[in-house]
Amino acid sequence: MALRVSKAELPIELSENMINQLGKVPEPVEVVFNNPDVATSNLEFSAKVAQWDAVDASLKSFAHMAVAALVGCSWCLDVGYFQAQNLDLDLAKASQVPRWREAQVFTPLERDVMEYAEAMTNTPPTVTDELSAGLLERLGPAGLVELTAFVAFVNMATKNNTALGITSQGYSHACEIPLAKRPEQSGAASSA
Repeated sequence: MALRVSKAELPIELSENMINQLGKVPEPVEVVFNNPDVATSNLEFSAKVAQWDAVDASLKSFAHMAVAALVGCSWCLDVGYFQAQNLDLDLAKASQVPRWREAQVFTPLERDVMEYAEAMTNTPPTVTDELSAGLLERLGPAGLVELTAFVAFVNMATKNNTALGITSQGYSHACEIPLAKRPEQSGAASSA
């Protein structure tokens, strides 16, 4: 897939900051910078999202990657796995997120978080009262609100990237464990 909007030139300071953080400038930033107001707002909100701490980082990482795998955002899946490594999360688990339903490495809470992320991503959403209640009990009100807002933000990012033709930049190649492929017949969360 080719980019549907060309890359814009970034201010030097921003470009250098991105290279220092990630080793190279992320294509989503370059593409979205065609509208500096949108890009700046997105970067600022993304920085604020990264500061939220009511939910464990590994749970949010798994939710992010589950959404990316479901939507087909190879860029988000790629960078999400790379970020899991940089946060010293369990890469053996993180590598299995694209096939979380079949993988035996996840706890019941981790599975419920990924199911919730997929259920929010489905159109129309398929979140059930039972799933929400179970997460509310284990994460608390602040945690469930944070997880929901986080997954909504990830949905915006994944759908923005896929619509603009942004694909993987190979960030995950730096990870020691290969990222699993999503099964062809893996279903999204169901309402049943």
